[in-house]
Amino acid sequence: MSAVPWGRPAGEPDGGWAVIDVETSGFRPGQARVISLAVLGLDADGRVEQSVVSLLNPGVDPGPTHVHGLTAAMLEDQPQFADVVDDVVKVLDGRTLVAHNVAFDYAFLAAEAELVEAELPIDSVMCTVELSRRLDLRIDNLRLETLAAYWGVTQERPHDAFDDARVLTGVLAPALERARELDVWLPVRPVGRRRWPNGRVTHDELRPLKLMASRMPCPYLNPGRYVTGRPLVQGMRVALAAEVARTHEELVERILHAGLAYADVVDGETSLVICNDTTPEQGKGYLARQLGVPLVPDAHFMHSVGSVVGGASMEEFTDATALDTQLALF
Repeated sequence: MSAVPWGRPAGEPDGGWAVIDVETSGFRPGQARVISLAVLGLDADGRVEQSVVSLLNPGVDPGPTHVHGLTAAMLEDQPQFADVVDDVVKVLDGRTLVAHNVAFDYAFLAAEAELVEAELPIDSVMCTVELSRRLDLRIDNLRLETLAAYWGVTQERPHDAFDDARVLTGVLAPALERARELDVWLPVRPVGRRRWPNGRVTHDELRPLKLMASRMPCPYLNPGRYVTGRPLVQGMRVALAAEVARTHEELVERILHAGLAYADVVDGETSLVICNDTTPEQGKGYLARQLGVPLVPDAHFMHSVGSVVGGASMEEFTDATALDTQLALF
């Protein structure tokens, strides 16, 4: 698998998109099943090149028919996921998976693949809900029907997998163009998979970015507190307050990309807290003020994060000789 960054500038070239929508018999992947699937393979300009659209026989009760309109009788003679998985793999290969709330669709697609012992060639995903949050659209909500109306895309059959994928394709193109105009980073994130000794493949769960980032070791030594007027330095520990205009996910992406460390707590080792309130009365911003940790507005952080100074690698501070001597004592 190729290395995929956490987020990337909208102007960078990409290998195309695989827009997906699934209708399911319930809400728990591995227990509920996919009963309708649409995957549209787009080139970098948003033109459809390949597609897989199918109802599926899940072998279980189809669930909330009043939502998706599909009955057991309608699905009885339809193919199973194993019958279409090879075609799905061809559409996914080399493309970034895109969905509206991508964690849901990805989890169900991965669960179906593992049930038939298939490997999905998905290295990166992007959520159009998070992308839309970054575009400052000034709309009431980020539901697909609201975005379709905003971008002038006709929605004919809500909760139909093909129609929803078609609508999302129509929403994606102008959203990407707006992101390029605003110089907004796309919320592309890596996903992985593991091949076990018995040959089975499992696909990584899409956990919240902040949770994953808080567990990632930073390869650079913490240089200490940020000083106003000076550049950021790789290894600085950065926490996020609630009082910001940018989404936390976008800020975490930039933190990781720059070689800074994301901190989910504020303590004496924290270098700075991103906070737009100069006198916060609660939360991480308030705690930072009590500890003397600098508060930095998100606009200032985003301006500074593109020119972070290189830090000292943790490896430079590992004395292998001393470690060998210590181990020899036992």
